[in-house]
Amino acid sequence: MINIDSQQKFSDESLLERAARLTLEISTPLLADLEAAPVDCDMTIVLTDDAQLHELNREFLGVDAPTDVLSFPSAEADPETGVPYLGDILISIPRASQQAQAGGHSVEAEAQLLVIHGTLHLLGHDHAEAEEKARMWKAQADVLERLGLSHVKIQDS
Repeated sequence: MINIDSQQKFSDESLLERAARLTLEISTPLLADLEAAPVDCDMTIVLTDDAQLHELNREFLGVDAPTDVLSFPSAEADPETGVPYLGDILISIPRASQQAQAGGHSVEAEAQLLVIHGTLHLLGHDHAEAEEKARMWKAQADVLERLGLSHVKIQDS
């Protein structure tokens, strides 16, 4: 189950769920304990603001600045069902809106990109090293293409 916690107004949350599900369906996880992307899993997507992401970025990553998306992977499973809980993704909707405007596409497309990016992080992908980044950007591009959003590009970090 993909839970969406809307602390900010967003026009169509089903687009975000679709982006997460498609990422799970077609992406290969890099976490050692996941043999395949767990399509039957739980995760939470929180739609929030710059202030919350700034605070979390400072607290958990030591970066005193807001950001567009943060992912918090989990290695837990529901004790009753055994369904894995992948973790939480937090997205700054105001920042997504700014990036969408700068990129010339809709905030819905930008938010889908950020969900894909966050979901890949939950699956163990990273972009700290050039090889890792190339693999992650390829996975993002594959999902974006399947969603009909190949024109949307992530802000290079």
